Amino acid sequence: MAQPSPSYTVALRLEVPATQKVVAALVDTATATGAIVTGVDVAEADNDTLIVDLTADTRDSVHRGELVKAVQTIDGVVVNNVGDSTFLAHVGGKIEIASKYPIRNRRDLARVYTPGVARVCKAIYDHPERARQLTIKKNTVAVVTDGTAVLGMGDIGPSAAMPVMEGKAVLFKQFGDVDAWPVALDTKDPEEIIAICKAIAPAYGGINLEDIAAPKCFDIEARLREELDIPVFHDDQHGTAIVTLAALINALRIVGKRIEDVRIVLSGVGAAGSAIAKLLMAHGATDIVGYGRTGALVATDTEGMNEHRRWLAENTNPRGVTGSLKEGLKGADVFIGVSSGNLLQPSDLSVMAKDAIVFAMANPTPEVDPIGAADHAAVVATGRSDYPNQINNVLAFPGLFRGLLDTGITNISTELLRAAATGIASVISQEELSPVYVIPGAFDKRVAKEVARAVRRFADA
Repeated sequence: MAQPSPSYTVALRLEVPATQKVVAALVDTATATGAIVTGVDVAEADNDTLIVDLTADTRDSVHRGELVKAVQTIDGVVVNNVGDSTFLAHVGGKIEIASKYPIRNRRDLARVYTPGVARVCKAIYDHPERARQLTIKKNTVAVVTDGTAVLGMGDIGPSAAMPVMEGKAVLFKQFGDVDAWPVALDTKDPEEIIAICKAIAPAYGGINLEDIAAPKCFDIEARLREELDIPVFHDDQHGTAIVTLAALINALRIVGKRIEDVRIVLSGVGAAGSAIAKLLMAHGATDIVGYGRTGALVATDTEGMNEHRRWLAENTNPRGVTGSLKEGLKGADVFIGVSSGNLLQPSDLSVMAKDAIVFAMANPTPEVDPIGAADHAAVVATGRSDYPNQINNVLAFPGLFRGLLDTGITNISTELLRAAATGIASVISQEELSPVYVIPGAFDKRVAKEVARAVRRFADA
């Protein structure tokens, strides 16, 4: 059963009798439903009656309803309002713009806008490269999506994708001090997406492609990288690959194995899976077997595959393994999942090699139960925040773009991605390293700085 989480925090405004017994009953009743009470605050007091705000984490919407019904059974308690804290956090959106230079008088106005601004426009016209210093291009990224591959929800469209894009912009700012803005496109046509990105590029220092379905995401990124003079980065591919490699570098240190020697099973061969395979191979991996819905990818059976999946089939699986994912786990040192939840039972991992490494990264439900997996693996990681070793893209993209914007690098090469991964891995010292700490936490302030530093070192090399 899923655990209560901040994703389903409920805020109840209650009218209750002003007695210690009733207030205590609120907590006991809420806790008895399995909710985690995070606050009981008196908003108003009027002799015999209190207005109380009770906040609690629940498992899901059904559990929230159970909590409300249970509280209503307490004698004298009236539920005045039920609020969802996650929805309240999104009212009006999560981001805003703010002026860096307040306009307090006419002199300010003359500098920030007309007539002074004309001098700056002329300077950029005469020397176009100065746009990077004299406009928001210096520190601003467009977060571009068509809403066709959002989180675990798939094709939900650009409007429904906006909360994710806004969230991405918040993370850019908080962790990398990079200004970012959502650009949600009402088109699924790759050529239109490319044309729009090229048309808006003058305003931005970089483009972060987000939640665009495979295989078109590969072609969109490749074309934009070729045709634009700013860095273009598809986070679902390369951000995931960077953090996966960082975690694997440290996990291999724990078990004393070399990446060149291990057998790697990869579940999921879409955008993330393809990028992970390529980056691990660039870092020295020699034996990766990718698994899609129909089983192992193998060079002898590529009929009907798009060119990107065909490349994987022809350049991985050197032993020509066939069959199902469960069969492929036999003797494997590493399992990496970027597919879907509950594909495996923990017991399925028992056939893996000694000191196995399991990265079950499907979200919100991992490919295998992490707690059960720990009975069969030396190191277990997930994409979730409520288990140790969260493999989270927020460790990569803020620092990466910080470094790209600082250096002016436009070519995001495989070697640059490797540099970012090793930068993340290096944050954890040998003394700190443990099976439950192979990847830094999302709020570790060292990470973005180290990734940006790695990019700067790469630029100077």
